[in-house]
Amino acid sequence: MWDSDVIRIFVLLVVTMSAFAANSVLTRLGVARYGMDPMDFAAIRVAAGGLMLWALIGLRGTARPALWSGRRIAGAGCLAGYMIGFSWAYLSLEAGIGALILFGVIQVVIFGWSVAAGQAIPPRRWLGALVAFGGLCVLLWPSGAQALPWGGASAMIIAGLAWAGYTLLGGREPDALGASAANFLLCLPLVLLALPLSDAGQLSAAGITTAVIAGAITSGLGYALWYRVLPQIAATLAGIAQLSVPVLTVVAGALLLAEPVTARLILAGLLVLGGIAIALPARR
Repeated sequence: MWDSDVIRIFVLLVVTMSAFAANSVLTRLGVARYGMDPMDFAAIRVAAGGLMLWALIGLRGTARPALWSGRRIAGAGCLAGYMIGFSWAYLSLEAGIGALILFGVIQVVIFGWSVAAGQAIPPRRWLGALVAFGGLCVLLWPSGAQALPWGGASAMIIAGLAWAGYTLLGGREPDALGASAANFLLCLPLVLLALPLSDAGQLSAAGITTAVIAGAITSGLGYALWYRVLPQIAATLAGIAQLSVPVLTVVAGALLLAEPVTARLILAGLLVLGGIAIALPARR
């Protein structure tokens, strides 16, 4: 049976992965439905997240986090790479294929890094990873012939590499809120530099509101919570847990965007969540 620490970590993971899934839904709404330029959406998202995190830093009354360190610069660079690549990819990629590329890359990079670093990965976690990744493939693999837009695919691969790096860096963060606030602040100028890369889109009130929610709530607070969870779990488990995000995204799309719920979705969801359940009790 799971002890109280495992249950607590599981609940935190559920909340964090739900925030990540909400980011995908909100980005789809802002870019695809409300016509925002992806780089505008990313810039507003990062700015809103930074404002939220620094407001919380002020409220807690402790010293502000140091900005100019190797870890902060690396974290900001990884966050910017994810934000830019993720937003840019949705210009051409369908949501399902994009999620498969993103979280497949994250899974491979994190497991590869763990093996290269000589970490002992329990057989149960290997099994959980295979079951969860198999469910993800069942859910998102295209059922018919489909040309892959390589520009969007390349952008999503970059986003996956960047987010895997951001996740690995978070495993050594003693101050989750301070690290996240500093990362967002240093990330913003990098995202602003990418604004000329795409055409101007619409700046509707609905689109801006969507970007602000994605930045302040599901990104700012969600990423701070992720950095709080990461030191408590193994890197391989962090990779497995994130495979649940595409499943959660599709479920949210069914509930909020009237997308159909199919037998394929149910089967894939059971496999992914079952794989996570298999892997979770294998403690670090």
